[in-house]
Amino acid sequence: MASELTQAITELSGVGKAAEENLATMNIQTIEDLIWTFPYRHEDFRLKDLAETPHNERVTVEGRIESVPTVLFLGNKKSRLQVQMLAGRHLIKVVFFNQGYLKNKLQPGTNVTVTGKWDRGRQVINGTNINFGSADEHADFEPVYSIKGKLSQKKFRNFMRQALDLYGHQIQETLPMELLSKYKLMPIDQALEGIHFPKDGNMAKQARRRFVYQELLLFQLKIQALRKARKEDEHGTIIRYDVEKLRQFFDALPYELTGAQKRVVNEVCKDLLVPHRMNRLLQGDVGSGKTVVAASMLYAAVTAGFQGALMAPTGILAEQHAESLNEWLAPFGVSLALLTGATKTKARREILERLDNGELDIVIGTHALIQPDVIFNRLGLVITDEQHRFGVEQRRILKDKGANPDVLFMTATPIPRTLSITAFGEMDVSIIDELPAGRKEIETHWLKHEQFNQVLQKMESELAAGRQAYVICPLIEESDKLDVQNAVDVYQQLATVFQGKFEVGLMHGRLHSDDKDEVMREFSEGKLNILVSTTVVEVGVNVPNATFMIIYDAERFGLAQLHQLRGRVGRGEHQSYCILLADPKSDEGKERMMSMVEMTDGFRLAEKDLELRGPGDFFGRKQSGLPEFKVADLIHDYRALETARQDATELVASEKFWTDSRYASLRGTLEQSGILDGERID
Repeated sequence: MASELTQAITELSGVGKAAEENLATMNIQTIEDLIWTFPYRHEDFRLKDLAETPHNERVTVEGRIESVPTVLFLGNKKSRLQVQMLAGRHLIKVVFFNQGYLKNKLQPGTNVTVTGKWDRGRQVINGTNINFGSADEHADFEPVYSIKGKLSQKKFRNFMRQALDLYGHQIQETLPMELLSKYKLMPIDQALEGIHFPKDGNMAKQARRRFVYQELLLFQLKIQALRKARKEDEHGTIIRYDVEKLRQFFDALPYELTGAQKRVVNEVCKDLLVPHRMNRLLQGDVGSGKTVVAASMLYAAVTAGFQGALMAPTGILAEQHAESLNEWLAPFGVSLALLTGATKTKARREILERLDNGELDIVIGTHALIQPDVIFNRLGLVITDEQHRFGVEQRRILKDKGANPDVLFMTATPIPRTLSITAFGEMDVSIIDELPAGRKEIETHWLKHEQFNQVLQKMESELAAGRQAYVICPLIEESDKLDVQNAVDVYQQLATVFQGKFEVGLMHGRLHSDDKDEVMREFSEGKLNILVSTTVVEVGVNVPNATFMIIYDAERFGLAQLHQLRGRVGRGEHQSYCILLADPKSDEGKERMMSMVEMTDGFRLAEKDLELRGPGDFFGRKQSGLPEFKVADLIHDYRALETARQDATELVASEKFWTDSRYASLRGTLEQSGILDGERID
């Protein structure tokens, strides 16, 4: 039976060579492929009363043509056809663009059904669809598919109708009766009919509801099965740390950890003591104190006789981590080294030798840590800072330098819960959602570009008080395409304005990494008063004396990125300021600026950013790590995602899921994805 579903699409009537080629571009080669290609929306052709239809709403009306059509040719093969129509008691105008061929068909007395946008003030429908005859002659709801090539919607629907009628009954039910009943979900045959050819709006809604849940459940089953396999893997590293020494480390700190930091430390400590490998993501807003948590966990590993590694994305950030960790850990006899691309050959050779023979406890570095000649004696804990800056392969190489070491990923990018569940679902997640006591909130203001002079005055007063400032620009050099400030021009402008008063530096992505590190070092050491930069300054560098930031053309940045940039100030004892220079034209742009002014919580901003921009743009589409869903929407279907996650967790943990025949179809999806063979899902 299944073989009929895998038959070539050409088995359907009307699928010739041209249609076959067009369908192939949509990854449709078999009948089953076709059936699982869902419409992205449905056209609603139900008749509406124009008296009750709001302005600019899409509407379908039935009526009679009352005038001879007129066609106005607009040049460049474009035209505008206008005709009068009596729809019920309303005499209205109907306009069609670039459909002059309708002129001969739309004669007075002809009965038509027209769909389009209703202009209530002008009493005009801008037509998008027309059917000759009454509305009874076509469906109230018609599917609209994302079609490539020269296929028409009508022809594609014809193929789909054939496929469902002839083969739809052969699609096997995936969900067990227990879940169908629990959530009152349509069985698979009804749901397929409802998603493709619904009789009404409710049928389409219920069909979509079933497939959203199914899609999210299948994904979460893979995630939870992977977690289960990792938990049952006894080949991890047990790190039996010295509790008393760890207490002494915390007692020696000049401040007490926040409640959130203590909670995270306890979560990580539990992971260290179990035989399976830790795979944990640590999220913490800018300035929340992730580094001291990382230092304490590396020290815990050292007290158990293991080595630790901390990988950072830039040399300057690695240096700052090394300074902080050395300050905290040197008093406890911990040996620590910094290894970056800038490390001299002789010093590098010595570090590698000490690392290999076990003399060195902790190494902190950049990509230099994953070179083949970097060999550890007994690597127990790997920490990756700003983990999204490294590729999967880079993180894997570092992890593979030990015998299944525990792995802790850190990020200062607050990730909304829905994305955390999907992109990092196979990880355990810890969150530091509390800032250290006494930290002053950064004042954020949104100003227009013409107010720049008063911004400059405020910045000068901060500089005169001995503080430093960042000026962030979206571009490096002048662009003909974008009317936005660029870093080179702004640098030259400020260098001229403050000549003889303050030192101005310039940093951007086209500089060599050593040059970037040098500029950043001069700024962090106070040799530069102002740093003009593109967003390369975004990651982690700590300059407590920097209290002022200007972000040019702030509407060009996402909320998450703006928040990351803002986090470069406010890291010291003095009040800090972030000025957003922006003239957004769209309502969304204005909403983003207001959100930045009103919100300082990174997680709230991340949720808002996700709502405004969508999941693909949140991470960047190419390396988002997000699955492609046919029907589910991570923003609007977050409740279904939570439900699916809970159900998947319970199923995978239960004996019945692995043995009962009722769950054979669900288990089959895991077998197909390779999860049961220990492979990682992508």
